[in-house]
Amino acid sequence: MTQSIVVQVGQCGNQVGCRFWDLALREHAHVNQMGIYDEALSSFFRNLYLCACLQAVLVDMEEGVLGEILQGPLRSLFSSTQLISDVSGSGNNWAVGHHTYGLAYREQIVDQVRKAAEHCDCLQCFFLIHSMGGGTGSGLGTFVLKLLEDEFPEVYRIVTSVYPTAEDDVITSPYNSVLAMKELTEHADCVLPVDNQSLVDIVGKIQHMSNTGKPGCTIKKDCTIISGQGGVVKVEKPFDAMNNIVANLLLNITSSARFEGSLNMDLNEIAMNLVPFPRLHYLLPSLTPLYTLADVSVPPRRLDQMFSDAFSKEHQLIKADPKHNLYLACALMLRGNVQLSDLRRNIERLKPTLPFVAWNQEGWKTSLCSVPPVCHSHSLLALANNTCVKSTFFELRERFVKLYRRKAHLHHYLGVDGMELAGFSEALSSISALIEEYTHLESPLMPNAPRLTIAT
Repeated sequence: MTQSIVVQVGQCGNQVGCRFWDLALREHAHVNQMGIYDEALSSFFRNLYLCACLQAVLVDMEEGVLGEILQGPLRSLFSSTQLISDVSGSGNNWAVGHHTYGLAYREQIVDQVRKAAEHCDCLQCFFLIHSMGGGTGSGLGTFVLKLLEDEFPEVYRIVTSVYPTAEDDVITSPYNSVLAMKELTEHADCVLPVDNQSLVDIVGKIQHMSNTGKPGCTIKKDCTIISGQGGVVKVEKPFDAMNNIVANLLLNITSSARFEGSLNMDLNEIAMNLVPFPRLHYLLPSLTPLYTLADVSVPPRRLDQMFSDAFSKEHQLIKADPKHNLYLACALMLRGNVQLSDLRRNIERLKPTLPFVAWNQEGWKTSLCSVPPVCHSHSLLALANNTCVKSTFFELRERFVKLYRRKAHLHHYLGVDGMELAGFSEALSSISALIEEYTHLESPLMPNAPRLTIAT
C-alpha cells in the first residue's frame, strides 16, 4: 500500500487542507462504519497509539489559523510538532516568506517531513497546498516545494495553488504570484491552479439557486459548507464555501489512492500521462458535483449530464476557455457505480467538440473508483492539460508589469536579505517563456518549414 504526505503552507493552505481532512474523515467513517484501521485509511493516516494521526505538516508564519486548528475538532489528529509557526507573518511579501522564513525554518520543516516519510511503507506523492497572493503561501510555499525536490527527488510533487483575483486586496499579489510561478514551473510535477474568481462565481451561483425558492434548491442552515466546521472552531467564515470546493477537488483526486476501484489511477500516472513537456504541467480542474455533502439540495444530475458539466465553464475551477484552445491530454476520474462502457460512450460523444493536438488525438486517461462521495451516487473530476491556461498567466503578467514598470513597492522586497532585482526580471522571463511555449503549440506548422534530417 502506498502513502502520501500533505504539506499545508499559509493561511489559505491550512484552511483548505483542514477542510480536506474533515471531508476525508467523514467519507472514511461513512464507508468504514466499524472504525477499523484499514488500507484505505493508511494512505493518508498512520495508526499511532491506537488512534489515527494525519500524515501532514502544517506551516504558517502567523499563529491564528494553526491556533484555531489546535482548538478545533481535528486537534486530536495532530501532534504539536507537526505544526510549525511564527508570530509576525510574512507581510504579504514573497521575499520574506521565501528567503527569511525559508532559511530560518528549513531544518525544522525538513525534520518533520522526514519523520512523516519514515512512517510510510512506500511514499508515493507529496501534496502541497498554498495560495499565490500572500507572502507565506507564495514565498515559503515554493521554498518548501524546492526542499521536497532536494530531499525526495524521486517522489512526485502535486501542488494545489490558489490564484488571486484581479481585484485582490493585497496590492503586491502580482509580484508574489509571478515570483512563485517561476518556482512552480521549475520544481513541481503537476500544478492544479484554482482561481479565486471562479470559486466566488460558483458559490454565487449556488446561493442564487438557493434564493430562487424552487423546490429542492436549498442550502441547509448551519451546513458544513458555509459554517466553519472544517477543522477549525465553529465560526462562520466568508471563505468556507470556497475552501470546501478546493477540498472537494483534493477529495476526488485522492479517491483512487484511498479506495478500491475497477480501474483505479495511480497518483504518479497523472504526471506520466498528462504532462508531455516537463514545464507544461498546469492542469485545468473541473468538478461535478461541486459539493460532496448533501448540505446543498439540488436535483441530482444524470451521468451523461455530468460529463457535459465537466467540460463546461460553470464547473471549471479556473477562468479559461479550453474549447477554443488545444488539449494536450485529459484525465477523467470517476467515482461511484459507473461502467467502463459509460465512460467510453461519453468520451466518444464529447471527442468531436474537444480540439486535441494532432499528435495526441487519443490522449485520454481514465479512472474508476467504486466508492462514491457521501450522499451522491457518482462524481467526476476532469483534469485537462490545455493551452488555455496561458490566458490566466498572461493576465497575471500584465498586472505584474504595471507595478514593475513603476518600480512600485520594490523596496519592500529588495530590503530582504537574499532578494535581488534580478529575481524579478528572471520571474518575468520565466512566465513569458511559459506563455510562449503554450502559444507555440497552437501555431500551425509553416508549410515550407525545413524538416529535421538525421545525420548519418
